[in-house]
Amino acid sequence: MISTTTQFLPLTERHDLYPAIDPAGVLKRSAEGKVIFISGASQGIGKAAAIAFARAGAKAVYIVARSEDALQMLKKDIMANNPSTQCEFMVCDVTDAKQVERAVRDCVARFGGLDVAYSCAGYLAKWRKIGESDPEDWWNTWTVNIKGTYHLIRFALPHLIVSAKTQTAIGQSGGHLILVSSIGAQMLTPHASDYQTTKHAINRLCEFVNVDHGDEGVTCFAIHPGGVATSLAKNMPEQLHRFLIDTPALSAGFVVWLCTGQADWARGRYLSCNWDVDELMAMKAQILQDELLVNRLRGAESTR
Repeated sequence: MISTTTQFLPLTERHDLYPAIDPAGVLKRSAEGKVIFISGASQGIGKAAAIAFARAGAKAVYIVARSEDALQMLKKDIMANNPSTQCEFMVCDVTDAKQVERAVRDCVARFGGLDVAYSCAGYLAKWRKIGESDPEDWWNTWTVNIKGTYHLIRFALPHLIVSAKTQTAIGQSGGHLILVSSIGAQMLTPHASDYQTTKHAINRLCEFVNVDHGDEGVTCFAIHPGGVATSLAKNMPEQLHRFLIDTPALSAGFVVWLCTGQADWARGRYLSCNWDVDELMAMKAQILQDELLVNRLRGAESTR
């Protein structure tokens, strides 16, 4: 049995794309007919996911971020990887509810629905002690990571509910909502009070999506995308950069795999892209029985 004090699973760690999650290999055509919406898609993790879904045969990928030039370049990359995958984009600040609502509405109008929503937009400020932090910068981390994530959840959910019903009717899995969390959600790293608390909150938000909408077919996961050397991650203290050893392709393949429905039993949970998926699947019974990978305050066992 796993110790009740451990935060992680004793699984083989992966750091790059491998056959079980390869969008151009075993997962080729797994996203066929599906419409994918990705926020924070202009670079890094979001960009890799957009390309991976195209390789997996997605009907369309709709990408949003704040940089129009980067979105235009990514659109070309997506179409180069799969000319059959349609792509459109909109410049969008996820902290603005009206902008997110407009982007989701445009995606649905263009492509007829929405099957996967992937929230990749995030913010990580320079780390400081709470007593030395800049109040505006500290709160901006919450504005982007939580408010921005909530906006995508809020406006994507009605369409994901429709997708879940439609895909089920044809024997497929739909209605997937993926939220970028972090391994930091489970840690208490000095000077990281803003970032790590937002990621802990995202895990809990994922659970609430499951509680409120799981019976409507929506499947939500909060994921650690691995230690990827993005411009955002490099805002961490330099001594932590040695942990940034994972490729963006790892999380991209993992998310495509999640959206096949194979891990729908783990909905509402925190999952790490570093975990080997075959070993994760082998732990299904224990994870469900022991209620692992969820936020809980565990008290002392009763001796009576």
